[in-house]
Amino acid sequence: MMKMEEAMRKRHTVRKYSDKKLSESFIDVLNERVEMNNQKYHLNMKLEVKDHKAIPLIFRLLICKGVKNYVVLAGDNSKDLAERIGYAGSDIMLFAQTLGLNSWWVSGTYNKYHVRKKVKNSTVCGILVIGYGIHEGIPHKSDKTPLDISSYTSGDTPEWFKEGVEAALLAPTALNRQKFKIIGNENKVKIEIEDGAFYGLDKGIIKYHFELGAGKENFEWED
Repeated sequence: MMKMEEAMRKRHTVRKYSDKKLSESFIDVLNERVEMNNQKYHLNMKLEVKDHKAIPLIFRLLICKGVKNYVVLAGDNSKDLAERIGYAGSDIMLFAQTLGLNSWWVSGTYNKYHVRKKVKNSTVCGILVIGYGIHEGIPHKSDKTPLDISSYTSGDTPEWFKEGVEAALLAPTALNRQKFKIIGNENKVKIEIEDGAFYGLDKGIIKYHFELGAGKENFEWED
């Protein structure tokens, strides 16, 4: 099985899926990963399989195909919920990639009425589609460079910071706009993000990717 760092570089958004079913062993390990993140980050995410109704019919006809397995990204209605979902969802997304599966993070174009019934008394922030893609996806061609989205303010930029920034550029932020800035000062790092509907989700997703690239042992987050 590939490592998470390799999965991060191989993962691309996939919207069309084959009819190949998830094996029972894959369902079991995905459920274990979901539950691990639920316990660690106080969430109520849930894996659903063989359910075609999470995506509205119009989108199934026009832009996606074969979506039937997904994780409901949900938890308590607290101020930092979206950030926790972004972080934990990233872990599940890349873990699925290590299994040879593909994914699609859906924050807006899902059937909210249908999905909310899966996790009662929880706030839903979106779904994470998982399955066998018809293809491996196309790398997103970012027009941003590390210098565009980061700065290190205390001497020469360390390698761990550079690697963290490169990893952050691979993160699937809302609309792929990458409207964030990572600022490092010695071993302190903070993220500045343009305010908007997906502020919290983006922050959690970027944090996870930066940590995976930089190594959590090399720095501390500064709010």
